[in-house]
Amino acid sequence: MNAITDLNDLRLFAAVVEHGSYTAAARSLGLQTSKLSRRIRALEEELGVRLLNRTSRSLSLTETGRQFHQHCLALVAEANAAKDIVDRTRARPQGTVRIACPVALLESGISRIIARYVEENSEVQVLLDATNRRVDVVEEGLDFAIRVRLPPLENTDLAVRQLGLSIRILVASPALTARYPVPSSIESVKEWPTVSMASSGGRFVWELVDAEGHATSWAHQPRLATDDLASLRVAAISGVGVAMLPREQVDADIRAGRLQHLLPGLASTPGLVHAIFPTRRGMVPAVRHLLDALVSGCEGLNSTH
Repeated sequence: MNAITDLNDLRLFAAVVEHGSYTAAARSLGLQTSKLSRRIRALEEELGVRLLNRTSRSLSLTETGRQFHQHCLALVAEANAAKDIVDRTRARPQGTVRIACPVALLESGISRIIARYVEENSEVQVLLDATNRRVDVVEEGLDFAIRVRLPPLENTDLAVRQLGLSIRILVASPALTARYPVPSSIESVKEWPTVSMASSGGRFVWELVDAEGHATSWAHQPRLATDDLASLRVAAISGVGVAMLPREQVDADIRAGRLQHLLPGLASTPGLVHAIFPTRRGMVPAVRHLLDALVSGCEGLNSTH
């Protein structure tokens, strides 16, 4: 036998049996009695059997109808259970959240924000992909990915939520700065060795702006080039060369004396730390609340500088 065309008819049939009449069942379902009667008759015709014995005063189940009714009750119960799961998920944070974030951003404090969120929401599981590659949130089934980009952000069909700002500053180890006079301008450090993020074009230029917005640049040939910010930080601490690194990544090193902030009046144009996700529609609380926690937490990170 082919599958029933409309499984909702099973719910209607169960309601008729439960209330003992078409009139009472139609009232509880918010349907017209005549429409409910036609639906049950159509169900019987589709099945090719009689489910109900009808008299002018009562309804009773046939033997086939009795057995069929037991399965209908089971299906209705499963449907209600499925809806309860959705309702609970919409009511409070729970379930699995899949996200991706660059390693350097995690090290700058975002990992602490995520860990605190997981601790405070015992019914939420976060699956975090710590990666520097550009992920595809749709193809990879992610709830959102965190990125940092210079403004303006590229046009995309994805939804975007800004989390905070990130600037890069010039830093060097005390061992390196001890070998040169105290720098007073970008020109005074252009002979210093450098380490840098990799460049696909093979040309390395740091663009910097001062407090008034005046731009300057530093073209250099680094002793080390890599796409891993953590490796650049280690190289800078080791004295290999000057590095331009995210302020939040090196703030603790500066306070501890492992790195020195060169030319504090210069920094990169602020990058926008943001989350991208497929759509705002139907976002479950676990995802929405984690984004809220990241916005609040990133504000706290920015306010400490």
